[in-house]
Amino acid sequence: MTHTFTSWDAVPLESMSELISRKFVAGEKAMLAHIYLKKDAVVPEHHHESEQITFIVQGALKFELEGREVIVRTGEVLVIPSNVPHRAVALEDTVDIDVFSPLRMDWINKDDAYLRRGERERT
Repeated sequence: MTHTFTSWDAVPLESMSELISRKFVAGEKAMLAHIYLKKDAVVPEHHHESEQITFIVQGALKFELEGREVIVRTGEVLVIPSNVPHRAVALEDTVDIDVFSPLRMDWINKDDAYLRRGERERT
């Protein structure tokens, strides 16, 4: 694989639902994503082979994983090991950066229906 260079502005924004959208770029073994979540958006429980590193650029996400709740706010980072089931709820409008390794083939192949449901947290 040769190197790739692009502007983040040139990466297309993919609307998953009215509450969640994303942009991502993938290399050979890792990928980087910007995730945009509106307040109360739910990422349903799921798991994947990929280790996930989530950095909150703006906002806050409440994660449920390994029997606990973890709130990750602006400037904070959460590392989710491979195959750990997790769920997230946007406590406010949120932008996060996710790094995945290995690649999320379900995202690349558009086989990620769990994320396209557009669920909203019931309060």
